[in-house]
Amino acid sequence: MDPGRDQAGRPASVPIVRVVVINFDGGQMTLDCLDSVLASDWPAAGLDVILVDNGSLDDIAEVVRHDPTYAAVTVLEPLANLGFAGGCNLGIAHPGEYDYVALVNNDAHVESGWLRSMISVFDDPGHGVVRARPFEAETPPRLVGRIGAVSPKMLLAERFVIVDLDVPDAAPILSGDPRHLGVRLTAVRLDARRVDERVMCDEGFFDPEPPERASGEEMARWSKARGSVRIAVDETDPNPPTAVALRLISLAPRTVTLSTPRATHTVEVGLDPVWIEIDIDSTPLDVINNVGSELYLDGFAGDRGFLEVDRGQYDQRAEVFAWCGGAVLMSREYLDDVGLFDERLFLYYEDTDLAWRGRLRNWRYVYTPDAVVRHRHGASAGSQSDVFRFHTERNRLLVVAKNAPFTPAAKAGLGELRRLVATAVRQYLIRPLTLRLPVRIEVARRWRVTRSYVGLLPAMVRSRRSARPLVARSAPMSWQVDKWAGQ
Repeated sequence: MDPGRDQAGRPASVPIVRVVVINFDGGQMTLDCLDSVLASDWPAAGLDVILVDNGSLDDIAEVVRHDPTYAAVTVLEPLANLGFAGGCNLGIAHPGEYDYVALVNNDAHVESGWLRSMISVFDDPGHGVVRARPFEAETPPRLVGRIGAVSPKMLLAERFVIVDLDVPDAAPILSGDPRHLGVRLTAVRLDARRVDERVMCDEGFFDPEPPERASGEEMARWSKARGSVRIAVDETDPNPPTAVALRLISLAPRTVTLSTPRATHTVEVGLDPVWIEIDIDSTPLDVINNVGSELYLDGFAGDRGFLEVDRGQYDQRAEVFAWCGGAVLMSREYLDDVGLFDERLFLYYEDTDLAWRGRLRNWRYVYTPDAVVRHRHGASAGSQSDVFRFHTERNRLLVVAKNAPFTPAAKAGLGELRRLVATAVRQYLIRPLTLRLPVRIEVARRWRVTRSYVGLLPAMVRSRRSARPLVARSAPMSWQVDKWAGQ
């Protein structure tokens, strides 16, 4: 046998990377993802690509199986929707040798050098790595444990033109509603064209509400004191956009300042809808989806850098609390030690759970900006769909119950019960008193989350008791940050 090759004929020095992609009616989007993975700057002999088709009806499994372009892709069909957790477990556990496992969402596109950049972190784990949220008492920050996973810079697939809103007098308006409301965004025009499907609001806006069609509303999003409206642009358009118009109202008088790199407008907004047009910079900007994941003060987790404009502020390697399953590279040793995804979670927060379990086993995670992945955020399940909201709201409670110290775990559960009661009071008591119909779907959603959480809680407690933590459960809580600090 050639001493420079293993028994399968592969170069012995090339680590084998198993790349798992889950398809659930992704169609062409899934093929685009596979195309980008197969075009990676990594030896073909070290690339083991697996497509898990979760009971799709789009025939993509048949296309991949018979198209010679995808001859190197192994197709697994469980003939059922196993969720992200179950589908990934199936792909990871498929027979075969590998050194690393990469997960890539089927709505993502990897740039050529993504694997080389992430594997280089494993090869040189201390090079240029800082702690994303350093302990105040530590200089330099103390990095302990082995690296279990590496996160890339995940950007939104599109580029955007951006309008910033500043509403300094945002305050509660509606009786029984504690939200500090700024202005209500009801329509958007890009160069006088309606582009609803391209509009994205950052976390300076509250969740969407049903638009009041009789009032001419095309959308309905209340702003907070500060927020941004992002409009994805078609970069193939020979005539770049020059202006954005926003239609705003408020139930109480508000002063709002709109700004772009080209212009600033300050106007008064009240009950009568007002269109405000503002010039924009025709050069679109990248927006961050994830640069590693964070742990917040309430014990929940989320995307570090989410919806921030990429201005180079995350261009240094950093140790992070956790990784995002949308794109990640994990070592075989890490998975062998910590285990696979908890399939009871089905979808969302299963990555946080696995990362948190690893933290309790003294593994750590590094983000590297050199590996770039572009993600069509929310394309697979919809970022505001009922599926998304149910699983994220339920699973974050279950993950905290399973991994956090007792006090924050109990606090999270009791907080959910309080939200259920408050929602029922607001919808069935306060709204009728103000001559408004209750939004029954909100009560139904909260009840469904609470009921499912309580039903799965005993199983999570059993998993908690059978865990084998090497560090105190309080240790990972040092990563907690205030999500809204400075806002």
